[in-house]
Amino acid sequence: MRDHPSRATQARPRQGDDRKLSLPFDLIIFDCDGVLVDSEVISCRVHAEVLTRHGYPITAEQVFARFLGRSALAASREVEAELGRALPDDFDAQLKAALFEEFAVSLQAVPHVAEALAAIATPVCVASSGTPDKIRTSLTHTGLLPRLTPHIFSATQVAHGKPAPDLFLFAAAQMGAVPGDCLVIEDSVPGVTAARAAGMTAFGFSGGSHCRTGHTETLIAAGAHAGFDDMRQLPEMIRKFALASLPAR
Repeated sequence: MRDHPSRATQARPRQGDDRKLSLPFDLIIFDCDGVLVDSEVISCRVHAEVLTRHGYPITAEQVFARFLGRSALAASREVEAELGRALPDDFDAQLKAALFEEFAVSLQAVPHVAEALAAIATPVCVASSGTPDKIRTSLTHTGLLPRLTPHIFSATQVAHGKPAPDLFLFAAAQMGAVPGDCLVIEDSVPGVTAARAAGMTAFGFSGGSHCRTGHTETLIAAGAHAGFDDMRQLPEMIRKFALASLPAR
């Protein structure tokens, strides 16, 4: 369930908040799943089905609660530790095949994200917990790849995925941006946590079909500077946040 339509929430600056973030932004970093493509419901369901088939009964809701925003590798390691045994050698291949089959049938872009991207003149990139082929497959199916390629970065390129800051710091370095001059658009608590740990501004997006009532508030509690649930709001939010953050004259 989504939060109330077309509602943006501005977080109050926290005591000791890092207000030296240079605004306006020099780079906007988008998560992929749940931010650019509306994939999380599909991913959680498929992940649950494949894990259950291999002796780890779990629901899509439980996958959402435990693994949203984290890499499949991190999820598999946690499952293996609980099982006390390794998952099959071809588990990742099975998961990917099942996921891509579903993506080909039903994956869609997050509503209005193409228009939002077209309205943003600031350089943009993607930094996702997904594998490079999953990211590119998702963006290809939804028609977003031409707008975002080649600036696509995966957690497989760093030592530690979200909630560690490594991926966002890597993306900023590859794009030639100072971390404090970056804005991250995220839909998960691990993603927001990673962005804040990297010294970046974070906006929490709760407009994906997987988001429940109160998700915006959850992301702000995790450290997001603002929250919203409609991509049509994003360009104006960026402008207003930048203006509000400029020092008074």
